[in-house]
Amino acid sequence: MQIIPYIVSKTKLSETRIKNTLKLLDEDCTIPFISRYRKEQTGNLDEVEIGSIVTFKAQFEALQKRKATIIKVLKEDDVLTEELQKKIENTDDLTLLEDLYLPYKKKRKTKAETARKNGLEPLAKIIMSQNANDIEAIAFRHVKGSISSENMALEGARHIIAEWISERTDIRNNIRYQLERFATINTKAVKTKVDDEKAQKFRDYFDWSESLNRIPSHRLLAILRAEQEGFIRVKIEIDDERTLAKIEDRIIRSNNNCTDQIELAIKDAYKRLLLPSLTNEALQNAKAKADDAAIKVFSKNLKQLLLGSPVGEKRILAIDPGFRTGCKIVCLDEKGDLKHNETIYPHPPKKDAIGAMKKISSLADAYKIDAIAIGNGTASRETEALVRKIRFRNDIEVYVVSEAGASIYSASKIAREEFPNYDVTVRGSVSIGRRLQDPLAELVKIDAKSIGVGQYQHDVDQTKLKTSLDTVVESCVNAVGVNINTASKSLLSYVSGIGPKLAENIIAYRNEHGTFTSRNDIKKVARLGGKAFEQSAAFLRIKGGSNPLDDSAVHPERYALVKQIAKDEDKSVAQLIGNTELLKKIKLEQYISNSIGFPTLKDIVKELEKPGLDIREKAKVFTFNQTIKTITDLKEGQLLPGIVNNITNFGAFVDVGIKESGLIHVSNLSDGFVSDVNAHVSLHQQVIVKVLEVDISRKRIQLKLHK
Repeated sequence: MQIIPYIVSKTKLSETRIKNTLKLLDEDCTIPFISRYRKEQTGNLDEVEIGSIVTFKAQFEALQKRKATIIKVLKEDDVLTEELQKKIENTDDLTLLEDLYLPYKKKRKTKAETARKNGLEPLAKIIMSQNANDIEAIAFRHVKGSISSENMALEGARHIIAEWISERTDIRNNIRYQLERFATINTKAVKTKVDDEKAQKFRDYFDWSESLNRIPSHRLLAILRAEQEGFIRVKIEIDDERTLAKIEDRIIRSNNNCTDQIELAIKDAYKRLLLPSLTNEALQNAKAKADDAAIKVFSKNLKQLLLGSPVGEKRILAIDPGFRTGCKIVCLDEKGDLKHNETIYPHPPKKDAIGAMKKISSLADAYKIDAIAIGNGTASRETEALVRKIRFRNDIEVYVVSEAGASIYSASKIAREEFPNYDVTVRGSVSIGRRLQDPLAELVKIDAKSIGVGQYQHDVDQTKLKTSLDTVVESCVNAVGVNINTASKSLLSYVSGIGPKLAENIIAYRNEHGTFTSRNDIKKVARLGGKAFEQSAAFLRIKGGSNPLDDSAVHPERYALVKQIAKDEDKSVAQLIGNTELLKKIKLEQYISNSIGFPTLKDIVKELEKPGLDIREKAKVFTFNQTIKTITDLKEGQLLPGIVNNITNFGAFVDVGIKESGLIHVSNLSDGFVSDVNAHVSLHQQVIVKVLEVDISRKRIQLKLHK
């Protein structure tokens, strides 16, 4: 089995595209770089397709490594035949590989191993030949040593037969098929835990049964969490009689004294060896699929969050609201630098609303504030209402900003390095303000799991989750581009080809030499070699530099081409940029060469039309219904403005301005069938919803998307 046919079988992509992509990956090219600047080699593969090649490349390498280990062990044990080696080398499935290895795998002390030591393997072989009629008499010959009776001898022989049966690949695969098609997952409450307050959120699963292959990912993860916390017991079941009958059909060929012994061995193998192992395997496979589905949801949500609308380089007054401890205020300049901080106490118990309003107004004047960011946590609605009463001298926009993960950032090493002389409350307020300026630049500082835009993120495979989320962050950062002269270490770390160490070196160079004036300056950064420059340069922007292409996504390796196009049009590069009419008339065919194709040329022209354009929409002001303060204010039939704050496979959660988010179930997103929630709503989208049901005791709100 070779890597290219393996990946072709998994992706259905052509051999040439896979071969060229693998070559680029082996040359340490990143996914964003390959998808953007090597389209001719890959046949215009996008990041998702390249990502799948990366995934299956890793799977193939892991499979080959496992094969090598197994072959080495079998050789050392002198049990590797030419036929077995051929089977191992030709398999492309890890489960089948482990099945091939199973009969030779060193086992802990088993009943079968004990029976072999007692000399009962010949008896087991006689029974399995199914030719003997007086099996008791044959068993009597094996009564010796620790074997004191015919029944004891027969029992030992059955243990050996049961192990043989459990190691047969065809039987294992047949049970896998039964589990895959017909298994149910059944749950029962642990009676001593049903009254536990924490158990109540899982009460739907105190007595539950559902097809394992149809259970939605969120439900399976909820059930497994409830089991882990000790509130329920979980069992995977299939039709035992039908499955046993299928095993018997494969083994029993006669009807004599041996038949009864084989039937007993089959039942033993099934109940003791096969069913526990394979039901666990089936559950793990279902869990893996649920993990993948949950990670996919999380990744989609994270991408939408990271690409959220920025207000840009504006002066921000940010408020982290609170009651008893007061509201923490910070003033930030256009670059996000902290200029002032203090605390006001407009809410109970101090209730100094007038003093707070005067303070906010004076700070807005003193620091020429353009916009106000209010965290959406405790006392958010009250603080927003207070701010909207203030009559500012200038037009100041007021935004409510998600605080998710702000507390994680404020206590992090990154925050301590940025603000060593300030406490966590000030750092949290700064994070809220910077999120309004540029969500992407601020959110990359926080562990993506802590942002809280997924389902059961702490229950899924953490390695898979981290890999997926890191890929999303990298994709978003490179899609937007990074201003090398203002970007933080965290943001620079995600730029193609850079990483944490080179990000540190870029910051050090900036501190020592001042701002970068051209992309060529990037080559002067310590340890940033040719490959890193190739991978990163086009994603790093130089604002106001001498070469206008340095503030674009045009790769430096194509600067000469752009100059040639400009020369052919009798224009300077600067005159070419933004000249949409002229750019549309250029005959791109004349510039096609062995290394430059039509896809690259189209990308260059598109970028020249609007160089360095931010792909994100600008932030929009949003106002909740001011009469809705708590869940008790909600009534069925109300139409309310809201913001989508989480998306799952079963629906979207919407913030309507109170502590509890409401759920638009997937069935209430549209009058027709909904296969993908993201096709109807997106994270942080402003929507109008209709209240369908309010369950105050369970703090649940059912909503419908209003068209």
